[in-house]
Amino acid sequence: MRHYNAGDRIAQSINYVLLTLLAASCILPFLYVISVSLTPISEYIKKDGLVLIPTHTTLTAYREIMQGGRLLDAYQVTLFRVVVGTVLNLIFTVITALPLSRKSLPGRSGLLLFIVFTMLFNGGIIPSYLLVKNIGLLNSEWSLIIPGLINAFYLMIVKSFFEQLPEAIDEAARMDGAGEISILVRIVLPLSVPIIATIGLFYAVWHWNSYFDALLYINTPENQPVQLFLRQILLAAVAISGDAAEAANAVNPISVQMASVAVTTLPILVVYPFIQKHFTRGVLLGSVKG
Repeated sequence: MRHYNAGDRIAQSINYVLLTLLAASCILPFLYVISVSLTPISEYIKKDGLVLIPTHTTLTAYREIMQGGRLLDAYQVTLFRVVVGTVLNLIFTVITALPLSRKSLPGRSGLLLFIVFTMLFNGGIIPSYLLVKNIGLLNSEWSLIIPGLINAFYLMIVKSFFEQLPEAIDEAARMDGAGEISILVRIVLPLSVPIIATIGLFYAVWHWNSYFDALLYINTPENQPVQLFLRQILLAAVAISGDAAEAANAVNPISVQMASVAVTTLPILVVYPFIQKHFTRGVLLGSVKG
């Protein structure tokens, strides 16, 4: 059993204090968001906006953002993007990374150079918009998925992981008469579950948080994802005049903002603690070998 001296106790106490302050700095902002979203406008004005635990609560701000069913439509678009987009991302990333991981692939060096080039340079916003417009994807959920079907950085991570798999296994499978698809499904994928799961999480979080592409390609309200809906709510709340906000029965624009943040952030906050460990693990798995 280890005996702690005075120096160890002091160091341990400092660690506890620092960790407590760090935890508070993470929890207090979200507590403030929830509190303000539930605070009546009269109490908010009385306390000059400094509300951590409201004396009275109201759901007016939540009813405001739920009106018209726009939020539910936005969630449907976002869920479609996250689920379908992540599945397609994984399929195309895997089937592209596997041949690139084989040194026998003709023109492999040129292809890798081209992929790395796209990580450093891109065509810009206007060419991307014109491309999406010319292929008929404007105002479609597919415009949020197809242009980003393969992320070059994630592709290189998966390729690096595949390079660590013994090629002797593939050769033995070919000698037994297995084709390339059979090798991929029966051998490569079962051995690559950790990296595939991690890259899938990366893609899913990217789809959930992204809004700029929707801002460019989506003009119809029924096809807008949650993040773009949140942005419009925030802009609309800011545009409310001060006189209207101070009316007795008015909806506090700040409460509407906070309610929008809470509704759109809560799902990812619930899921993230269970998936956090996979993020760093996947990057380490794919970066052992260059």
